[in-house]
Amino acid sequence: MNNDYLDPINALNMPETADSTFAMDFLMRAKEGVRNTAIALTEAVSLDARTLLRNQLRQCIAMHQEITDLMVRKKWFHPYELKEQYQLDQLSVNTSVMIGQMNLFPEDTRRIGMFDRTPDQHMEGDQA
Repeated sequence: MNNDYLDPINALNMPETADSTFAMDFLMRAKEGVRNTAIALTEAVSLDARTLLRNQLRQCIAMHQEITDLMVRKKWFHPYELKEQYQLDQLSVNTSVMIGQMNLFPEDTRRIGMFDRTPDQHMEGDQA
C-alpha cells in the first residue's frame, strides 16, 4: 500500500469514485426524504397539507427513481445483481480502510527536490 497521500498515483480513478460516492449519498438522502414525507403525510390532518405532502411524496419518489436509474446506468449500483453489488461494496470498504490507514499528517512534509526553486526565489535576483 502506498502511504504517500501526495503521490499522484493515489488520485487514479478518484473522480469516478467521488461521483459514485456522492450519488450513493444523494440516493440515501432521497430515500430519507421519501420516508419522512410519507410519515408526515400520515400525521397531517388538514386536507390542504395532505394534498401538498402527497404531491411532495410523488416528487420525492420520482427523484429517487432518477438517481437510481443514473447509478444503474453508470454501473455504480446493481440492485438486481447481488454478487456484483457485493463486490462493489467490498471495494468501497477496502478503499475506506486503506484511506483510514494512510498517514495523512506525516511529521516531515518537505518535498525537497520536487521543485527547482522556492516560490519567491525568482524575485530575490531582481532586488540585488
